[in-house]
Amino acid sequence: MTAVWTAIRTKRMVRVFADRPLAPEHVSQIVDAGRHAGSSKNTQRWDFVVVEERATLQRLASVGPFASHVAGAAAAVGLVTPDPRAPRASLSLVWDAGLAAENMMLAAWELGVGSCPATVYEQPLAREILGYPEDRWCGYVLSFGYPADPEDLTRPPKAGGRRPLADVLHRERW
Repeated sequence: MTAVWTAIRTKRMVRVFADRPLAPEHVSQIVDAGRHAGSSKNTQRWDFVVVEERATLQRLASVGPFASHVAGAAAAVGLVTPDPRAPRASLSLVWDAGLAAENMMLAAWELGVGSCPATVYEQPLAREILGYPEDRWCGYVLSFGYPADPEDLTRPPKAGGRRPLADVLHRERW
């Protein structure tokens, strides 16, 4: 089994982190993995805002109702793109951000770093905290940290956690 397939099958969402900073080289590797993601027509219309200050992480945890895990993270990354809701915006913006996010989360997993995404519901607050320009949008924030429980890195998937392949696979037509 390849390392990529192993990472895909074993990666778990981690929402509780150890109280220690990430190694600077791990932060760089994680963000660089996002930079290497594919993007529509290779436009790379993203920027990544890394936050490591505890007070800022705690404020950032208020950008959405399911973002509380950000407060305890060692670092968070805001994925900033042009606003996909703007007139004539490309629908691929959100796809590209998702590719970058998954690259970062898989790279983190390989480094023993847990992660979890959060959807930004409070755009003005996110803009105030992260300082991105008015013509940009931050739809997602990723939290990163070494898991508080190291067993999070090896725990098996929950039974029934994924629908069977036969239930989701359609060939040629639905």
